[in-house]
Amino acid sequence: MRHFDQQLDELRSRLLEMSGLVESSIYRSVVALTEKDEQQAMQALQSESRINQMEIEIDDLATGLLALEQPVATDLRFITAAIKINNDLERMGDHAVNIAERALSLIHEPVVKPLVDIPLLASMVESMVRQSLDAFVKKDSSLARTVLTSDDGVDELRDSIYDELIIYMEKDATTIRQCLDLIFVARNLERIADHSTNIAEDVVFLVEGVDVRHHAEARK
Repeated sequence: MRHFDQQLDELRSRLLEMSGLVESSIYRSVVALTEKDEQQAMQALQSESRINQMEIEIDDLATGLLALEQPVATDLRFITAAIKINNDLERMGDHAVNIAERALSLIHEPVVKPLVDIPLLASMVESMVRQSLDAFVKKDSSLARTVLTSDDGVDELRDSIYDELIIYMEKDATTIRQCLDLIFVARNLERIADHSTNIAEDVVFLVEGVDVRHHAEARK
């Protein structure tokens, strides 16, 4: 096997390792919130440094391949997609940390109608994360396009959660702190979904050579 091919395999392997870490961090942060589990929150927080370090290592590997090997065609698309996916994964890890921090803030507070629709939103977002990463692993652009069509539903549910939490705060001022934390959680979950969408767009570009960013009609 050529050294270049070995390096591509290494890049792919490192991305998959980072994907697993990020997916686990998101899961732990959500469990920490829904089950008031301090240990899960702390484990999500502890993952941040490793995710950040992996982002740097993957970026160095990918940019080194671009500079030294001057790849073309499919290999070039893979490396550029890997750089973008790497960044999205790191940002998803940051949002998981934010959720874990809010989970810790809420852990000793009364539950607001149990968490409104946050668990449903979390389930939708986790599904998008899993599908976008599966699409990358399998180079499945059809699965990636499924992720793209899921984003509107996440946005609609986020807006519904915002509206309901605002009503709670207006009716009972004692819930303001918890409701603001939950609004923050919903916002971070929606941002994770956005990054999953970015990854799905990168998969479509990698597999089909088609750029579907900002072009909803091309996603159908």
